[in-house]
Amino acid sequence: MNDLAERLDNRVQLSADALAAYVDATSEAFGDNVDFGRIIKHYESEPNSSGRYSPPRVVSATREAIYGNPDQQHISTSYVERQNLTMRMSMRRFTRLTNAFSKKVENLRAAVALHFAHYNFVRVHKTLRVTPAMAAGVVGNLWSMEELMEHVSN
Repeated sequence: MNDLAERLDNRVQLSADALAAYVDATSEAFGDNVDFGRIIKHYESEPNSSGRYSPPRVVSATREAIYGNPDQQHISTSYVERQNLTMRMSMRRFTRLTNAFSKKVENLRAAVALHFAHYNFVRVHKTLRVTPAMAAGVVGNLWSMEELMEHVSN
């Protein structure tokens, strides 16, 4: 949270799940300069699915403002959950029940950085019809893998 707070110049809205540590971490990092809310998901008591690793079904969710004045409609963890799924599907290191892992944290950091560079500069997203970096105006053209490797090596 401290790293995130240092990178932002403006007030933002943050959302989290019910993990209590987020409340103190957000307060410590942002002070009063954040609109922070959390979503608490309520799950069915008895899972209906027969799969061993199937998660229980969400039956309801409660949104609550913690600090500042967050927009209740935008208190959501959907975007970060989707990003986590993309990472798990794209990098074997993050799949469940895997034998693939990084022995060194430096290798894990490099793999994650390469994933996000490819995701943002090389991969055209169907909904955007361009890369996220192009949509944000960071770059004006689609990068090839060769261009990405040139930037990574510098």
